[in-house]
Amino acid sequence: MTKTLSQISTIESLRSAVREAKSNGRKVALVPTMGYLHEGHLSLVEEASKQADFVVVSIFVNPLQFGENEDLANYPRDLDHDLRLLSASGHCDVAFTPSVEEMYPVPLVTTVQLPSMASKLCGRTRPIHFAGVATVVTKLFQIVQPDVACFGQKDGQQLAVIRRMVKDLNMPVNVVGVPTVREEDGLAKSSRNVYLSKEEREHAPVLYQALSWAKAEIERGQRDATEIVRGVRERIEQDSIARLDYVEAVEMDTLESVSVLSGDVMIAVAAYFGKARLIDNIQLHVE
Repeated sequence: MTKTLSQISTIESLRSAVREAKSNGRKVALVPTMGYLHEGHLSLVEEASKQADFVVVSIFVNPLQFGENEDLANYPRDLDHDLRLLSASGHCDVAFTPSVEEMYPVPLVTTVQLPSMASKLCGRTRPIHFAGVATVVTKLFQIVQPDVACFGQKDGQQLAVIRRMVKDLNMPVNVVGVPTVREEDGLAKSSRNVYLSKEEREHAPVLYQALSWAKAEIERGQRDATEIVRGVRERIEQDSIARLDYVEAVEMDTLESVSVLSGDVMIAVAAYFGKARLIDNIQLHVE
C-alpha cells in the first residue's frame, strides 16, 4: 500500500504520531539520514517498509559529527527534493525534519562515546565523528522508540558502532544493515559524490575495483589479511588521482585489525579524490 507522507519538525508532534501508530498495533521503523537523499537512502526506506508498518525517516544534518575543518556549512542540502523522493517512494509515513535548535535546545553535557571503536579507521582523521553519530542516533532512538532501524552497509564503521551501542545499552531496537547501492561502474552512491569533478568521478570506481579483487581472492581461499590489504593498497595507489587514507581488514563486531580472515570481517578503504573523501567496504563471512 502506498503511504502518504507527512512532514513533522518537532519532537512533541513526532512522538504523538508514533504513539498513535503504536496504539493501532503498528510496528515502527526509523531511517536516520542527513538528507540530500539518493537511491542508497531509498533502499533503506524500502527495507524499513518491509520490516515495519510505520516508517519514519529523519533528515537532520547533525553538527556534532563534523570537525573544525569539515564541511558542515557546505554539506549538500535539498529538503524539497528529499521530500519529493520520499513521497514518490510510497514507503515513508513521516519525514522528521527538526532544526538544530529543536534537537539541541541547550548545549549538550551528555554524549555517547565508544572510544575503542570510534578511534579506528575513519576515526583517526575524524576524531569526534562517531561520538556525534552515537549521540544523535541515541537521541533519535529515544524520540522515535523504533522497533527497527535501518542503516547502510556502505558506512560500515558506523553500522558496527551503532550495533555495539545498542547491544551495550540494551536498546530494544533491531538494527538492520542494508547492502550498498552502487552506480553502474561500482562507485558507492554517496551524498559526497557531488564534490567530484568529472575527471575525479572517472577515477573513483578504483575503490570498488580493488575491493572486488579482494573479494575474489578471499573466495578463492586467500585468508592472509596482510596480503589482501597489500593488494587493495597497490591497486588504489596505482591510480593517478586517488590519495589513499587507509586500507584495513577488521573484525566486524569490534573493528580490531585481523591477520587471518575468519568469521565476519570487513575490508574497509578510504581515499581522497580532490576534496572529496570517499569510503567503501566489503563485508564477508569467511569460513
